[in-house]
Amino acid sequence: MSVRTLETGIPGPLVIEPDVHGDARGFFMETWRASRYRAAGLPDRFVQSNLSRSGAGVVRGLHFQHPRPQGKLVYVLEGRVFDVAVDIRSDSPTFRQWAGVELSAENHRQFYVPEGFAHGFCVLSEGALLAYLCTDEYRAEFDAVVAWDDPDIGIRWPVAGGILSAKDASAPRLADIPVEALPRLAL
Repeated sequence: MSVRTLETGIPGPLVIEPDVHGDARGFFMETWRASRYRAAGLPDRFVQSNLSRSGAGVVRGLHFQHPRPQGKLVYVLEGRVFDVAVDIRSDSPTFRQWAGVELSAENHRQFYVPEGFAHGFCVLSEGALLAYLCTDEYRAEFDAVVAWDDPDIGIRWPVAGGILSAKDASAPRLADIPVEALPRLAL
């Protein structure tokens, strides 16, 4: 068993294709094993596990936490989503660049969103159930959001509009967030 990683076009976010063993009865796959993921260049310590269920047309994000950033290992248990990571590290050479990938219960792909990146997704099916592991605990006082449709980022979402929470609908553009409220490259 191994972990295959695919680069996304910007350093940091990775698509992971775990080994899936299936037959007529169903399938088996490891969703995370510290030694294998560490060997593939991913963190080997996650401290929180989350589930997110959303209906058709829902857009969530772009969420981040600063300080105390969270890296996220995201995968879909039911349905299909378009999942996005945006580099919001103010001093990064790839600042404002994004990577996106379709995750589904059928393709078994995982997406690693590194610390210092904002994360969001839109649901492409009737509903979706996402699971994700986080490298740090959620802290409400550090929770922040960037507008999902910020034209300076230019994400090519596969949906027009979307069903948003009040928080996400009123999120500021990245240019309107003070630089001291954004993460920086790790030294």
